Amino acid sequence: MKDRRVSLADFVYERIEADILAESYKPGQVLTELAVSDTLEVSRTPVREAFRRLQQQGYLSETGKGSVVVGTTPRDMMDIYEIRLRTEGLATRWAAKRITEDGLRQLREALELQEFYTAKADAGHIQEQDASFHRLIFLQCGSPVLGDMLTVLHRRIQRFRQQSVKDHARADLVVAEHRAIFNALAAGDADAAEQLALAHVKNAREHIGAEECVWA
Repeated sequence: MKDRRVSLADFVYERIEADILAESYKPGQVLTELAVSDTLEVSRTPVREAFRRLQQQGYLSETGKGSVVVGTTPRDMMDIYEIRLRTEGLATRWAAKRITEDGLRQLREALELQEFYTAKADAGHIQEQDASFHRLIFLQCGSPVLGDMLTVLHRRIQRFRQQSVKDHARADLVVAEHRAIFNALAAGDADAAEQLALAHVKNAREHIGAEECVWA
């Protein structure tokens, strides 16, 4: 019974997180345990556990009358890109030194699928394979701490990244940048892999910043 309760709490957490990231739950919206438990047709216990985790992750803020959706603001998004600039190059450098043959195979498959869906202008699948490409690199970097942190950051900005891949010109550039990163990883060239990853993040930040952010 304990295992079922834990897995149910994970399901509820992931469902609410996905709805917040997709803005099905809007920033500023108040969520209550009762309303969410009714919507998901579960008891309030896993919802309460999910709310606690979401508050720790910064998705929700407790007010006493309910939990307010915080979401990811444009300011948060730019902060996340700054953190990525300081860490993602390192993860890619380490992956170049540690990636396995199976890791390269999986990475190649994700890249080829991304190229296929980019040619078809299928934004939903492009974003899915884009996320998979990065996640596989993080898995191969040899540091669960760094990999998990970057995976969480990528999830936090998925709405902004979804908008980015709808731009066909940018989607083509992303594929080319991923191809260059893959080639460096396959060659075991840690310096090139790191620099290419940094350039990739900088280009993404500039593109999304121009499209999404207006600063006072």
